[in-house]
Amino acid sequence: MVQNASSQLARVVGTSGSPQPRSSPGSLILTFYGAYGRDVEAAGTVPVAALIRLLKTVGVDAPSVRSAVSRLKRRGLLTADRPGSKVAAYRPSPAAAQLLADGDRRIYTRPEPDGSWLLAVFSVPESERDRRHVLRSRLSRLGFGNAAPGVWIAPSHLEEETRHTLDRLGLAPYVDLFRGEHTGFAPTARTVARWWDLDELAERHRAFLAAHDPVLRRWTRRTSTPPEAAYRDYLPALDAWRRLPYADPGLPPALLPKRWPGERAAKVFFALHERLRDAGFAYVREECTRALGR
Repeated sequence: MVQNASSQLARVVGTSGSPQPRSSPGSLILTFYGAYGRDVEAAGTVPVAALIRLLKTVGVDAPSVRSAVSRLKRRGLLTADRPGSKVAAYRPSPAAAQLLADGDRRIYTRPEPDGSWLLAVFSVPESERDRRHVLRSRLSRLGFGNAAPGVWIAPSHLEEETRHTLDRLGLAPYVDLFRGEHTGFAPTARTVARWWDLDELAERHRAFLAAHDPVLRRWTRRTSTPPEAAYRDYLPALDAWRRLPYADPGLPPALLPKRWPGERAAKVFFALHERLRDAGFAYVREECTRALGR
């Protein structure tokens, strides 16, 4: 169940693709639960009426919300709560809750690379080649670059998350992990550019900046932080940002091209997070309370 929901969540979240993927209703709903829904009540339960109003605030109409909730429920990511109650409500499934919790550190903290590397070397029997595809896909989503067939590389600060993920998905028996330094014949910066598509990563950072840097500039000119406006600007910014720390695993700055836009993108997101997140939560609580008739 966890593995199934994990792959479903990756498809909904959209960790790969165009530089700035357009937010889907399903992605925004999952972002909402990651940002706010888990804190509304102990179980992370949110009335569907509140979810409809809250998603309408960021431009998603009610039929799209209902359709997305149904899809997420079928995929094992949302669970109906309050059986028999007049107030329909949903919460993340245990698998989705675990995956959202796993993402917190990656999304809300900045890595501090020490220059060492983590190698993942795997061998999967031909009879289990479907597991080979899952393994490649999972390493890619964790931020690994492909150094050679069956050899994947990432900054060493991803070791704990990699171990946890491979254990959770039952993939650890196929993988050996190594830590070390690059001592090859080509300069490390040149090999890093082979292992990761730095041009595409830079475009994704620039797309984020094009959409959300103007938002931050508007907020720096404001003296107050109205809850509804804060929520309206924060949720799409988080939905766009949370893909980037997985695509860009936190490579050492010395190995990146000059004027790398990733640092500026991170500063913009964390400034928006600091200014808007808590104010937006006041609006979320108000809507949930109203939906419950309290």
